Amino acid sequence: MDSPRSGAGQESAILGRLIRPERDDLSPEAARSILQLAFDEQDRARMHEFALKAQLGELTAEEQVEIESYRRIGRLVDLMHSKARRSLKRAGVAA
Repeated sequence: MDSPRSGAGQESAILGRLIRPERDDLSPEAARSILQLAFDEQDRARMHEFALKAQLGELTAEEQVEIESYRRIGRLVDLMHSKARRSLKRAGVAA
């Protein structure tokens, strides 16, 4: 049976194959739009709160699930941003 870590690793690999961040095939407009994706201040504060609680070993099971969701979504956004930056670089356009 897969551990949560190996499941997350598989999920990350699947996302990488789907998004293909190494390809630079987005239009400049699409790339700029993707680079606008970001967590808002409320979400960043919540993630920081969870990080502090995790360091102290005080996360509840529900908070652990939520922080894992933030982590997965953050990985997706990172992959998309990588592809967008590469696409803009290829096009010779600033972000």
